[in-house]
Amino acid sequence: MATSSPSEEQLSPNVQSSRPEINTTFTITAASSEHELPSTWQREYNTAVSAGLSSLVSTFVGFPFDSIKTRMQAYRFQSVLDCVMVTKKTEGINGFFRGVGAPMISVTIVRTLSFSIYAQCRATYTDALNRLLGEGYVVDPSGPVLLTPEQKATPGPNLLRALPVYFMSGFTAGGFIALFSCPFEFTKLSTQIELLMARATHAALLDASHTAPKYEPKGTLESFKDIIRKRGILGLYSGFRYHFARDALGTSLYFSVYESSKQLFSMYNPNGGPPGPLVIAISGGLCGIFSWAVLFPLDTMKSIVQRDILTRPPGTPIKKRPFQLFNPRMYRGLGVSIARTGLVNMTFFSIYEQLYKKL
Repeated sequence: MATSSPSEEQLSPNVQSSRPEINTTFTITAASSEHELPSTWQREYNTAVSAGLSSLVSTFVGFPFDSIKTRMQAYRFQSVLDCVMVTKKTEGINGFFRGVGAPMISVTIVRTLSFSIYAQCRATYTDALNRLLGEGYVVDPSGPVLLTPEQKATPGPNLLRALPVYFMSGFTAGGFIALFSCPFEFTKLSTQIELLMARATHAALLDASHTAPKYEPKGTLESFKDIIRKRGILGLYSGFRYHFARDALGTSLYFSVYESSKQLFSMYNPNGGPPGPLVIAISGGLCGIFSWAVLFPLDTMKSIVQRDILTRPPGTPIKKRPFQLFNPRMYRGLGVSIARTGLVNMTFFSIYEQLYKKL
């Protein structure tokens, strides 16, 4: 997470001690310009580059898990192992990475936007709460790397007051990026299950274990263009309400758990200092696992609805499905999804924090 640049008040004592009094005002302004402008640009650059590169690596590492999760949500398999074996037998190793192109692009852009929007909203909502409830009610939640005296004196109450800031900032960021990510996710799902749809169509039922005549996959770009040809631009936003709810709520939980975990580890660290690599990895894994575990039924519903749309001709009425929270089918693929999100986010935040420091 980005840290704040030095303020004019912090810089002024050093400047005043090294300059004649007559030049104090000018010198402070000049010093502030030199420090604030480059540091602001540097923070934005570091965040964008770190999030982008970390996303490329973590998305590629976790994609096979995501592919298995999507297949199990959309079609019937006896177990995770059955899904893996069927995919390997019918599609080879490439089947686990089918559709990886879309998320490699979208997740990189989405993560960069998400972190930038989240940071801006966090500062805005903190200022709004302090204006409403009194200055200093919430200490600017810039993460636990630099703990303020207020946080050290009353870590628990301040963290509780900061949680709504984390949650609403994440909700805003997630809701905004859903507008961008939905077309990529819908294309990814189409690419991931296109062979399953072909086999299911051939067998006249939704069973992915049936064999079918040789089928040549379209690939990510062709799937994207095919959706537009058949359904128009708005077809890329099929199932958007489920996608929006998942992303907005998921991102709010994601950042809330990550920020809170880092702060808690740091607050109760007897040695003091910033969180180490292990704390970063654990916090990253926890935020991904918790947010996915809570919202997994909603993600399953999204996959089922989008599959229904893809398997029917454009304009055909889609059967309305009730949201069955306690139906075991809604949790199909939960285990592999937990493993995926834990691995992906441990990898992402471990690389992100190290890159940010080095840059």
